Amino acid sequence: MNRELKRVTIVALLMFLTLFVATTVIQYVQASNLAADPRNARTLYESYSVERGPILVGGEPIAYSEPSDDDYKFQRIYANGPLYAPITGFIPVNGEATGLEQSLNPVLSGQSESQFFDSLNRLISGQDPMGASVEVAIDPVAQQAAWDALGDYTGAVIVTEPATGRILAMVTKPTYDPNALAVHSGTQVEETYQALVEDPRDPLFNRATGGDMNPPGSVFKLVMTAAALESGQFTPDSTFPNPAEFTLPGTSSVVRNSSGGTCGGGSEVTLATALRLSCNIPFAELALQLGDDAIRAQAEKFGFNSNFTTPNPTETSTYPGNPDEPQTALTGFGQGDVRATPLQMAMVSAAIANDGIVMNPDLVDSITAPDFRTIEEFSASEFGRAISAQTAQTMTEMMVDGVENGAASNARIDGVSVAGKTGTAENGEDDPYTLWFTGFAPADDPQYAITVLVEDGGGLGQEGFGNGVAAPVAKKVLEAVLNK
Repeated sequence: MNRELKRVTIVALLMFLTLFVATTVIQYVQASNLAADPRNARTLYESYSVERGPILVGGEPIAYSEPSDDDYKFQRIYANGPLYAPITGFIPVNGEATGLEQSLNPVLSGQSESQFFDSLNRLISGQDPMGASVEVAIDPVAQQAAWDALGDYTGAVIVTEPATGRILAMVTKPTYDPNALAVHSGTQVEETYQALVEDPRDPLFNRATGGDMNPPGSVFKLVMTAAALESGQFTPDSTFPNPAEFTLPGTSSVVRNSSGGTCGGGSEVTLATALRLSCNIPFAELALQLGDDAIRAQAEKFGFNSNFTTPNPTETSTYPGNPDEPQTALTGFGQGDVRATPLQMAMVSAAIANDGIVMNPDLVDSITAPDFRTIEEFSASEFGRAISAQTAQTMTEMMVDGVENGAASNARIDGVSVAGKTGTAENGEDDPYTLWFTGFAPADDPQYAITVLVEDGGGLGQEGFGNGVAAPVAKKVLEAVLNK
């Protein structure tokens, strides 16, 4: 064999080997990732050729497929679509799916690796292919109560189970009807989607897990209190100077309490009183004493600066890196560059209710094959310990005091001990406030953790307050679930 022929042979073998390796990687190593990639249009279109599995709440479908007389074979239907839109999302004939329709597309469409033999058996037996069903953790009573209580407000309500992290309710408003985005006309889907994108109310935002990423305001004082108690340097009886105004270090900017005066009476105020009355100045002073590193470390133990999937993706709540002294003081009462989702604040309250342990949030209970074989069951998992059990108990008592005798009084429920904290966050000199409530009940045997977010001041601009708007919403939801 001459030299030139040898070279051609070697090149051909190398090209064949490269093609073989690339094909093997794509077909076997990367198969799952490629199938789950929302940009994979082929996978999306193929999913219409099978009866997509239902998404269930309490055994009842909130998303299911019916035969259609067009090329797509099946029409996706969303029962009570606007109510469950932040959970199900939608699957369009063009573009990317969202919600569980996207994050669990492989199992819903029957294309996951765990369903290979099931699909093969159905093919051999002549049965039509079918996707798996997904049972979510949502409690229909809690979901409907959250929807009703939020009313016409722009905002969100999320309810979780403290001991497990299961998400029992997730409501966001304004919302949309996923049925309008599941029609079999690409042109109609595009027009509907574009109108939603251009809507200034941002109905496609899931405000429970993302959206505008509001400052948490005074609900962040729970993180501050935890940092103080965990440091070993402070107790509920620790005192701080109690002026009516506080000038941020090195600036002319002045911090005031929401009352406009001192935090209660006297020249000093305790940490317990400052939390109960939700005073800003003592927490600004506390932030400067703790320092941003200690505050950030505590916030991160609750989940700030971490990413979570439910399995739907969520936005990351943030505590800033290296703020200067004035900014650190502002973070003491949830202002400055602190941002949080309702899900994150629910995780804070749930951790306090759960003896200090943060659970990973979860929307899904189980996945079941068409032959009723359980493919996957989701079990509770810990994110980590945020605070000691003793600190959790102390903070529970302080939060109960805030509802019974303090700034969260509108969350009181007759015969039930409620632990809670309100927040009224500023967004700009002339912008409406963001209103919050977070807490749990019953305080002595926590079953439900709840966070309420109301944007645009609840329609009251800068006249709205967390206790006046968000706390009553939480009360209605808690009453509904506790009385079911």
